Amino acid sequence: MDTPALLRILRREFRLDWHGIHGAAHWARVRANGRALAALTGARVDVVEAFAWVHDSQRHDDGRDPAHGLRAARWAETVNDTLLFLDGNGLALLTSACTDHSRGLREADITVQTCWDADRLDLGRIGIRPDPRRLCTVPAACDPELLEWAYQRSKRIPYRWEGSAVEDADVDGLDGEAPVA
Repeated sequence: MDTPALLRILRREFRLDWHGIHGAAHWARVRANGRALAALTGARVDVVEAFAWVHDSQRHDDGRDPAHGLRAARWAETVNDTLLFLDGNGLALLTSACTDHSRGLREADITVQTCWDADRLDLGRIGIRPDPRRLCTVPAACDPELLEWAYQRSKRIPYRWEGSAVEDADVDGLDGEAPVA
């Protein structure tokens, strides 16, 4: 995946507040959550990372937007050959994860489940503590240390980066260390 190029395009095209509840800070935390979970679940890290950056990128508003996941999936298909570089199975997993990520589902391929839980672990940004009963990757996402680590990070809203790191498409330093992996 060409992450810097992807983030430059997303920065230019994103319709909402880059620093808002569905913006770049959320995507970076979902990426960190996903990487921590993938180390425990065996999920495909390339798909989990692509999901983190893309899943909310095609929102039209921060409220109810039921088609945003499908738009993100379709957008990912259009940029796969130039930015994401996923194989056919990886792209199918990504489009499934994006399309259904806000439907509350729990049954899917382990990579898709890991994507969904990575996003759900960031609910603290809107004042919701993740409910282990609604997570898919049991026991990975339900680990008390991982839950608390993700929740505490998710409450850092608004999150502004010194030196315009996200504007420069470099978010690697944001992740922090997960308690497991």
